[in-house]
Amino acid sequence: MINEDNLPNAIVETVRRLQDKGFNHGNSGNVSRRVSGGMLITPTGANSSNLAPDRLVHVDANGTVLGEGIPSSEWHMHAAILNACPAANAVIHTHADACVALACLHKPLPSFHYMVATFGGTDVRCARYATFGTVDLGASAVEALKDRTACLLANHGMIAIGKTLEAAFQTTVKLETLARQYLMALQGGAPVLLPEEEMARVGKRYGNYGTGLLPG
Repeated sequence: MINEDNLPNAIVETVRRLQDKGFNHGNSGNVSRRVSGGMLITPTGANSSNLAPDRLVHVDANGTVLGEGIPSSEWHMHAAILNACPAANAVIHTHADACVALACLHKPLPSFHYMVATFGGTDVRCARYATFGTVDLGASAVEALKDRTACLLANHGMIAIGKTLEAAFQTTVKLETLARQYLMALQGGAPVLLPEEEMARVGKRYGNYGTGLLPG
């Protein structure tokens, strides 16, 4: 469990846990957390071996860096998501293998398993392709995240959001697990998808169907 009493330490711990899971390699991926007037985000070139709390970058709502440091090249995307999803406080972006593989097919994660409903709907969308580090990628991610807690990024990776860093982390783990299981199922043929009405029932049992944000 990630303790957010000290947010800089919590972000560093999140980065470490993502890398330990094998979801990011080298300097791929980034993490942000909403703070008053903006966000704290991992710096460009960050990984678990070189990141420290004092290297995190404070960016205001207009994209202005407050203090020192160079934010991740994906800061536009993080800012766009936090602006569009006021209930979300944390954003995690990874290049986790199964999510990347599915995103490179430009395919959503469909209702092959009832747990897909935990992301807020009948599928996890794949956002249209946009160049990394651009405003357009942020707009694409926001479109795909409508009423969802996660999305895939075409030819790129995935995004998970949450009320807390822990919630976003757990959503990341769940999405990568289900993406891997879906790709395994495809090897045996066409998975049987659950109908929309069943996904709605499951979502209601989870208490989050259509809300776009899981309880943190």
